[in-house]
Amino acid sequence: MKYKICIVTGANSGIGKATALQLAQLGAEVVMICRSRERGEQARQELVEKTQNDKIALLLADFSSQKSISDLSQRIQSSYSHIDVLINNAGLIADRYRKTDDGLELTFAVNHMGYFCLTLHLLSLLLASAPARIINVASEVHRGFSGDAEQFEMKAGNFVPMQAYSRSKMANILFTYALAQRLQGTNVTANCLHPGVVATNFGHTGSKTFYAMFRTARPFFLSAEQGAETPVHLATSPELEGISGRYFVKKKAVRSSENSYDVDLQNMLWLKSEQLARFIP
Repeated sequence: MKYKICIVTGANSGIGKATALQLAQLGAEVVMICRSRERGEQARQELVEKTQNDKIALLLADFSSQKSISDLSQRIQSSYSHIDVLINNAGLIADRYRKTDDGLELTFAVNHMGYFCLTLHLLSLLLASAPARIINVASEVHRGFSGDAEQFEMKAGNFVPMQAYSRSKMANILFTYALAQRLQGTNVTANCLHPGVVATNFGHTGSKTFYAMFRTARPFFLSAEQGAETPVHLATSPELEGISGRYFVKKKAVRSSENSYDVDLQNMLWLKSEQLARFIP
């Protein structure tokens, strides 16, 4: 991975931090995207010390804000001549219904629109960098979704934290498949994955009931390092060169839910996302 530039979002903790660490250990130049300067810089310094790799950078962005994502993409394009790997990992489970400044429900905005907007902003640079890889961290909880494109963003009156999260993870997979279709013949691939149920601080942002369940089951979860194994595999494995439009669990391609292969649903979500994206060129 020497001379490869890898961007990892949500990189100051959990799976994102472990992914950045493992890529840096392999010699990659890593760009950590974090929301908090303090936590991000603390994580960056820790990774530099552990890996002795000084090519680890920190950039800031708030993935609930499309303007912040647009500003981030401009900084990346002005600072880097190419991108070899983009790992969309930043996400959350909102504990209650909240609207972003863009007027979107928070979970949908961060978990789906964040992936969609950053990827499309950087797509021209990724295409110019081919071969390149786009990796979207999804989840097995996507299997709980059944509906149409208008149901991905939950409304105030029917908001349930885990349902909102499930819908956003389904959106990650539909987006990946639609993107892979659009990237055919470009030597830029798009794949998604379930990292496993990982013992991180992620569940702290959900409802009290969910957090209680999360805390009780935590001893049985994977470590962040184990959770990072699949995204790192997708980023680095030579055998995956040219492989696109797949869903991976434990480093193996598996079938996602049957309705995730609905091309009409994929395209409906893409169109809806384009309509909601305020800064896509």
